[in-house]
Amino acid sequence: MPTAVVTGATAGLGLGFAEHLARHGLDIVLVARDADRLAEVAEDLTTRFGVACEPLAADLADREGLDRVCARLSDPQRPVLALVNNAGFGLREPFTGTSIEDEQRMLDVLVTSVLHTTHAVVPSMVDAGAGWIINVSSIAGWFPGGTYSAAKAWVTTFSESLAVRLTGTGVRVLAVCPGFVRTEFHDRAGMDMSQTPDWMWLDVPTVVNRAFRDLAAGRTVSVAGPQYRPAARVLQHGPRGFVRRFAGKRDVISRRGE
Repeated sequence: MPTAVVTGATAGLGLGFAEHLARHGLDIVLVARDADRLAEVAEDLTTRFGVACEPLAADLADREGLDRVCARLSDPQRPVLALVNNAGFGLREPFTGTSIEDEQRMLDVLVTSVLHTTHAVVPSMVDAGAGWIINVSSIAGWFPGGTYSAAKAWVTTFSESLAVRLTGTGVRVLAVCPGFVRTEFHDRAGMDMSQTPDWMWLDVPTVVNRAFRDLAAGRTVSVAGPQYRPAARVLQHGPRGFVRRFAGKRDVISRRGE
């Protein structure tokens, strides 16, 4: 049975992607830091969907943990058809108020782990002539909002570049760029989201379902929600001076994450 690897798989978008894949009959390798929670999710998915779930506890900011995940991705005896790079977190304070250790850890998870896991799995996918990679980025990547935004800009550009490079190989790559999503993301970072209007929120199924529609359609970037697609076009193609001035007045995405 085909196998998918999902990072950050115990909650939020990661769990949503894992459930979608299990519902469609893929075995899942679940990656996250919390071993107990991983075991619970694995048992639940197996019970509900009858697929094999392999919990792989690893901290992607730690090189040993990252190497173990990459070893699983590149194992020729257990090929991986799909990879969802979803693991991530945000910081409540802006750049000037955080430690360099926290900033580095964020880059390790949002950028370095995506680079390493993708590099580990692509050769076997190309050899097989099939496979796909979803990298969860953010609309924040088009907004000048600190290290988080810069990291997500890298994820989006990296995904688009790889998609072009892999044209004709049978391997597809998609960057998923959500806005605000109702998950544990903001609570874990201690962010007060009480002033964020209801209309700005997306739910997990909306983002996940849109991602798979866009992947099937051969797109390389997925933006869910009618409230975010026009904003994405403005942020991507509008005058950068305007976007920077807006960022200076509304330091929202950099402080609140996705």
